[in-house]
Amino acid sequence: MSSGITPTEEIPADQLVRQADGDLYRQLLDQLNSNAEQHGEPGAVQRMVEIRRQLTEFQLHYKFGMDEVLTKINVLREEFEHTRDYSPIEHVNYRLKSLERILDKVRRYGCEPTLEGIRHSIRDIAGIRITTSFVSDAFWVAEMLCSQPDLRVVEVKDYIRRPKPNGYQSLHVILQVPVYLSNRTEFVYVEVQIRTVAMDFWASLEHKIYYTYDGEVPSDILDELRDAAVQAAALDTQMAEIRDKVTALREQAPASGQGATGPTPADRPDPGHWFRGSDDATGPTDPDSPFFTWQDGRKSSN
Repeated sequence: MSSGITPTEEIPADQLVRQADGDLYRQLLDQLNSNAEQHGEPGAVQRMVEIRRQLTEFQLHYKFGMDEVLTKINVLREEFEHTRDYSPIEHVNYRLKSLERILDKVRRYGCEPTLEGIRHSIRDIAGIRITTSFVSDAFWVAEMLCSQPDLRVVEVKDYIRRPKPNGYQSLHVILQVPVYLSNRTEFVYVEVQIRTVAMDFWASLEHKIYYTYDGEVPSDILDELRDAAVQAAALDTQMAEIRDKVTALREQAPASGQGATGPTPADRPDPGHWFRGSDDATGPTDPDSPFFTWQDGRKSSN
C-alpha cells in the first residue's frame, strides 16, 4: 500500500548551488572557502571539493531531520489506516528549499549569509505539508506530533483561527528535530504545515496566481481570492456540521464516534496546551494575542 507521502520538490546535491543572488552567493562562497582553508586544503580543486562537502552536509542534515518527522507521520497514518476506521491524514507532501530560495530569504530577512547564520535564522528549509479532512483533524494531528517527547516545539502559528490578510489559512508548527550522526547529534528545524483539503486547494491556486503575476496581483483578483478563502472556510464549517450530525446517530455508528467520519472533537484530548482553540470554529481570535512559542509550553508545563 502506498504511504501517500510524496515529494513536492527534491533537490539533488549536485544542483544545490544554482542561480542565486550574486552578492549573497559570493559572501557565502567566501565563508565556505575560508572554512576549506582552515581544514588545510591548499589547492583550488581540493577547496572546491571541501566546499561541495560542506554544502552537501548542510543539505543532508535538513533531509535527515525531515525524514525523521516523515517517519513519525507515516507511523501515525499507517496505525490509523490498519487499526482504526478513520485516519485524519489525507495527504502528505514534503520539500527542501534550493540554495536560490534560501538566499532570497537571507536577503529579505537581513540575516548573516553564512551556513551558521542560515541555520539560526531560517526555519523552513525542510518543509512538510499535511492535509486533513476537517479543521479539528488539523489540530488533532498537530497535537499527536507535538506530544512526541523527542520533538521540541519551537513555535506554533495558528493561521486557521487568525487567517492572514489575503485569506490564507493553515496551522504552522516549527519543530526542532535531533539528527543522530556518526560522531555527533545535530538539531535542525523542520516546518510542518497542517491544513484541510479546502485550505490546501485555495493555497495552491493562490500560489500559482501570485507567481503568474510575479507578485503584482491586481487588486480585483486579490479581492476575489479573499472571497474564495471565506467560501473555503464556510465549506469546512459546513462539512464539520455534517460530520457531527452523522456521528450523532450513535445507533448507526461504532462507540465513541469512531465511524467513517472519525471521532468528534468532544471525543478527543484537549490540545489547548499547544494551541489557541481546537474546535471547528474558524472565526478570528484577538489579533493582539501572540502566537504560541516554546516558552509558553514550558510555562504551562511547570
